[in-house]
Amino acid sequence: MCQLFIHADPTLWQSSTRSLRIDGVVTSIRLESYFWQILDEIALRDGMNVTQLITKLYLESLDADHDISNFTSFLRVCCARFLSLLADGHLQREPLQALEEVDAKQLMHSEAQDMQRRALWQLPSKPEQH
Repeated sequence: MCQLFIHADPTLWQSSTRSLRIDGVVTSIRLESYFWQILDEIALRDGMNVTQLITKLYLESLDADHDISNFTSFLRVCCARFLSLLADGHLQREPLQALEEVDAKQLMHSEAQDMQRRALWQLPSKPEQH
């Protein structure tokens, strides 16, 4: 199992920092190249570049009163959720539909059901009774 991860392209976990302007303020974000690639893919679906996507995520997080003190962790989780939604079949890999057009409420409901099913897999099995 570990060979899948150990022999992956090492450039995937190399970090890089990008400077960008969010709401008029210059800031920098340091992420592993794999996360930058995923953010590129997400941005492409909605006809944006990564800076525009990150700005949109940041401003919408503020509007939702989220604690964004660790915004880079939030971005990593966004990437992981995107990949999970792809893996579970809730989204298609090809950018057929902009994420802005997705019924987020329905998709999150389906995602929650999938998470509940996965939680059941982790329950300890009952000992067999003889």
